Parts: sequence; structure tokens; C-alpha cells
Amino acid sequence: MPTQVATTDDLRELKVEMLQSIKTMLEEINVKPVKKWLKSPDVRKMLGISPGTLQTLRINGTLPYTKMGGALYYDYEDIQNILSENKKQNKLNNNLNF
Repeated sequence: MPTQVATTDDLRELKVEMLQSIKTMLEEINVKPVKKWLKSPDVRKMLGISPGTLQTLRINGTLPYTKMGGALYYDYEDIQNILSENKKQNKLNNNLNF
């Protein structure tokens, strides 16, 4: 079996490929919810809000929900869309060149 020598460029390329693979895996984990429909405690934990704040979001129509029996369910995609729609960009960051 012949011996192969790994060059610095080979190692750098391996590092880039591994980092890209890890980044892709982390994005898949963060993007895909475990469940499509979330209950109130899950939404409160996800958003870091109180039961009263969640109730306010329901009442004022900010956050759509479905009620079945006594349980309230929220669509994960609705939550993501609301967060994206309300995303604020800091004006200072727009002027910085990185």
C-alpha cells in the first residue's frame, strides 16, 4: 500500500469541508422543528415570553393559533414568519463594511 503525503493545502481543504458540513448540520437542526404544531409552553419557552404576553399576541392577532379541545396550538412556520417580518436592522450595522 503506497504512502500518501498530505500537504498543508490538503489539510486546509479538509478543514473547510468539515466546517461547512458542521455548519450545514447545525442549520438543519435550528431550522427544522421537532413538531409542526407547538403548544403554549413550547412557544413561551422558544420566544422567552410570559403566559400573559403570549395571550396578548393571540388577542391582538399577531400570532395565529388553533384551539382544539382545551389546548392551543401554534404553527411553527407562523412563528418564524412573524419573527422575520418584525426583524429590525440596526442602522449602525448597515454602514459598517466587514
